[in-house]
Amino acid sequence: MTPLSPQELHNLAMNIVGKSLEEDGYEFMAVNSQLKKHPQFVCLKDKVLHFILVRAVVYPDNPHEMDAETAAKMKAHADKFEAHTYYAGVGLHNIEDPSLPLYLNAPYTVTYAGLIPVSDEK
Repeated sequence: MTPLSPQELHNLAMNIVGKSLEEDGYEFMAVNSQLKKHPQFVCLKDKVLHFILVRAVVYPDNPHEMDAETAAKMKAHADKFEAHTYYAGVGLHNIEDPSLPLYLNAPYTVTYAGLIPVSDEK
């Protein structure tokens, strides 16, 4: 079995976040699934623009910790559009052994706490 590539892991995270956004009533204005191109989602909800940074995080890394430098750059970009900025970290790990990679059509566990606001605080 071949492990999922970084792009495949990212696409999986994008699908998880996208489904959650759709269920929460967000309207998609733009979607960018290219790895390391931010934001991944530009959405509208209640007439407010939202920029969302999605990151697939593989065990043992913490999906709730965002890369501060990337988040700050995206926040500065979003501020130009008066958009709210969020981080969506999706933790993924092999259900049978967390130390193993994820494989296509193999069971896995998802840890997703929803959108985390990106603030101006350093």
